Amino acid sequence: MSGKADPRPAGDGTTSRARLDRGRSALGPALELVHTGRAPTRAVLTAELGVTRATAGAVAAELEALGLIRVDARPGAAAGSQGRPSHRLEVAEEGPVALAAQVHADGFRAALVGLGGRIVATTPSCETVDADPAKVLGAAVDAGAELLRETGRACVGAGLAVPSAVTEPEGLALNPLHLAWPVGAPVREIFAERIRAAGLTGRAFVGNDVNLAALAEHRHGAGRGARDLLCVATGHRGVGGALVLDGRLHTGSSGLALEVGHLTVNPEGRPCYCGSRGCLDVEADPLALLTAAGRDPGPEGSLLQQANELVREEYGDPVVRTAAEALIDRLGLGLAGLVNILNPDRIILGGLHRTLLDADPDRLRAVVADRSLWGRSGGVPILACSLDHNSLVGAAELAWQPVLDDPLGALRPV
Repeated sequence: MSGKADPRPAGDGTTSRARLDRGRSALGPALELVHTGRAPTRAVLTAELGVTRATAGAVAAELEALGLIRVDARPGAAAGSQGRPSHRLEVAEEGPVALAAQVHADGFRAALVGLGGRIVATTPSCETVDADPAKVLGAAVDAGAELLRETGRACVGAGLAVPSAVTEPEGLALNPLHLAWPVGAPVREIFAERIRAAGLTGRAFVGNDVNLAALAEHRHGAGRGARDLLCVATGHRGVGGALVLDGRLHTGSSGLALEVGHLTVNPEGRPCYCGSRGCLDVEADPLALLTAAGRDPGPEGSLLQQANELVREEYGDPVVRTAAEALIDRLGLGLAGLVNILNPDRIILGGLHRTLLDADPDRLRAVVADRSLWGRSGGVPILACSLDHNSLVGAAELAWQPVLDDPLGALRPV
């Protein structure tokens, strides 16, 4: 037996294992910080994770080895800065992607979305929707699979956005009112079957389109930094809403929360598809604007495109302005009711509502402030959604979530 002392400190193996365990448990939080742009450098990552510089460096190196981020070891020092600049962290431009698809009343689109909410490739919008959801979803998946073949990217999973409440945990489209699909269509099951049939790996997810738009905007767009974020939007038909609380979508006990389209804002108004009358769904969507302005929807472009162009190009026309102001007032009434109930710290608007906000921001904000208690007490910021194709980006967020939760487990399964 040698009399020489062991040069390693007592407990060194235990300390190393503990550091390794901490590093692995920090992989998911670290990836989410880079994914959402909240950790642009290794120094920020170290502070946000509350770990040592060595652990943060190991975590960043592991994520880079997985092909998820890029560590810039030779960043330039910012003007006027002191000391050694920190390594910059970015999502890997050539890394894996999620397949995202969106179906709406005027067609569907597929895309590949990387980390950071970056759309890598997208198909042209298809302007027909079959009454059989299996045919539509099959065509969308096939289009996405072709993008994967063309780009040669690895796929982590797939997400689908639909204009309907989606029940949990069943994945049924409860009210696809504008698609002519059967009520309760098993969209998650159909989507998953089409993903498997296309030979794609990874899980398949489905969500309501406005819910997913809100999720994308909260992580990458106009909702970033909000604690309680309310999103209301009208796309091609109808009106939807979503609420993000502390960074997570609030979907209720079975996925059906925030069906704001069926708030009554005009008791003597238009009949709604739900059987009621004067709902936001039929009082503040593109068809409502075109009808109020005396314009017959034409075959050129979607209803959303036609309504947006009408506001942007002809808002000075008294008839168009009167019709738009009526929609703004109805929308403001609905938003005020939601503010009274939910007390959000930010509201973001998408689709035609974003265009109406741009056209007359003072009118909408005045209606909300006048009709809501919290609005009168100081006002709630009302902003336009800032992401293109935010529902597609949100659909991809669903597919990315298992990777954000456990990068090693999702990408290197045992």
